[in-house]
Amino acid sequence: MGNNLRTARLRRNLSHAELAAKLGVDRHVIADAENGKLSTSAGVYVGMLWAMNLLPSLADVANPKNDEEGLALSGLDERERARQGGGPSNAF
Repeated sequence: MGNNLRTARLRRNLSHAELAAKLGVDRHVIADAENGKLSTSAGVYVGMLWAMNLLPSLADVANPKNDEEGLALSGLDERERARQGGGPSNAF
């Protein structure tokens, strides 16, 4: 993902400093994201996508309508919540 963001930034003729200024972060944060530094937060990646008008591509991430496996497994008794209320059962 970092390489893709770097390519997008360069195509827009943006420096690290210019993109960082849009996000309100240090330019090193942008470089770290592009280099795939593990401690880079997801918010930085989302911010970079937003600043370069690439955020609409996130609209389908985890969209239930695109979850082919989940749709195939779902039935009439599909849950709306993960567990029923009432707390843990002591019947063991």
